[in-house]
Amino acid sequence: MPGGSHRVAVIDVGTNSARLLIADVADGRVSPVERRSTVTRLGRGVDLSGRLSAEAIEDACEAIGEYVRMIQELGAESVEAIATSAVRDSENGSAFVAELRERFALSARVLDGEEEARLTYLGATSEHPPAEPTLVVDIGGGSTELVVGTGDEISFHTSLQAGVVRHSERHIGSDPPGAIELESLAGDVRGLIEAAAGSGVAAAAGIAVAGTPTSLAAVEMKLEPYDPARVHGHVLSLPSIQRMLSQLASTPLSERVEIPGMHPDRAPTIVAGVVILVETMRAFGLEQIKVSEHDILFGTALSAASIRF
Repeated sequence: MPGGSHRVAVIDVGTNSARLLIADVADGRVSPVERRSTVTRLGRGVDLSGRLSAEAIEDACEAIGEYVRMIQELGAESVEAIATSAVRDSENGSAFVAELRERFALSARVLDGEEEARLTYLGATSEHPPAEPTLVVDIGGGSTELVVGTGDEISFHTSLQAGVVRHSERHIGSDPPGAIELESLAGDVRGLIEAAAGSGVAAAAGIAVAGTPTSLAAVEMKLEPYDPARVHGHVLSLPSIQRMLSQLASTPLSERVEIPGMHPDRAPTIVAGVVILVETMRAFGLEQIKVSEHDILFGTALSAASIRF
């Protein structure tokens, strides 16, 4: 590796998607070599059944198998596999982790909320550690991480049981969703944020990571194809997010998948994601939020590089 850099691979087994980052890490900077994301909906039905379905496990393993082949091609000095909400919350999560070990020789770590918050914050703020209290929001499939910090110090974190898959299943039954469904979804999220953060947690700025904000940035800019360099650092205003929510929520799924910038795999759960983002911004009094491509994958790569080398 040139200049003392180390090649690290990170696989993130999430509730909605399985993602891969292969990157060279040097001097606290992450230089991506390859990034992939595959919507697997591993967490489908977990909210109701408490278990990962056999079909969902198979879909996730198919994506992970592809990633393992890519890692072998591109080489990595260390491979980190992390799993979050769906695996953490399901009765058979440990059996799934055992299957990953058996099939791919991967030792996946099931992160608790605190570690997930730390790695998410590290990834989102590594380029520019914030000089003022900044909220990092990571809207996942089964949980939403809210982390407030200044510099490299975290002052507050919580893992909300709110996510794009969980809350789509819990609240949205019609296509397009009805006003009562959307209000009940928003009320549920509001209640979760109030219970976790109350009125004592403040932030002067915000950074949003993961598929919901990156999709909104792509839709706002009508990006075809998706361009991570243009999405990273894009600023979304609350009025613009609310306008897009009105458009997305009033459009049937068959037409939503056709909206310029919208990835078809994200279209079924995007409405719940945007409601979670809007309620979070309102709760913290944020009029705008910066979109970041640097998320828990980046944080895990940085952490792995510093621990191992």
